[in-house]
Amino acid sequence: MATPATHTISDLAREFDLTTRAIRFYEDMGLLQPQREGPGGRNRVYSARDRTRLKLTLRAKRLGLSLSEAKEIIDMYDSPRDTGPQLRKFLTVLADHKRQLEEQLADLMANLDEVKVHEKEARALLAKSEKANKDRSAA
Repeated sequence: MATPATHTISDLAREFDLTTRAIRFYEDMGLLQPQREGPGGRNRVYSARDRTRLKLTLRAKRLGLSLSEAKEIIDMYDSPRDTGPQLRKFLTVLADHKRQLEEQLADLMANLDEVKVHEKEARALLAKSEKANKDRSAA
């Protein structure tokens, strides 16, 4: 089934499981630029380009990028003359994000190791306490 050429805010909200408020927020951030139709321009009409930009924005969010980083990268793709600068920028952003994730992972692993040590100590103390209580009740 072909994707329609235009979409309503409700169409996009349903398709991407978002609230219309979230879509309007992305609009306010400059990520989407729907046409306005109807009385007073109340109805938003999103193009296939807006749909693609929304999809890329959500992908960037899943990668942990900020909306400003997502916008900067997505905006670069609007002028596809030379993809080199866009790809270099994307790789730089990804490398920075990867470094942050690796630091967080190292912190989590250290925290997990500490929890395991305390868990082992607590189990040993509990076993010792239970043995002492058992010995006292047997005497």
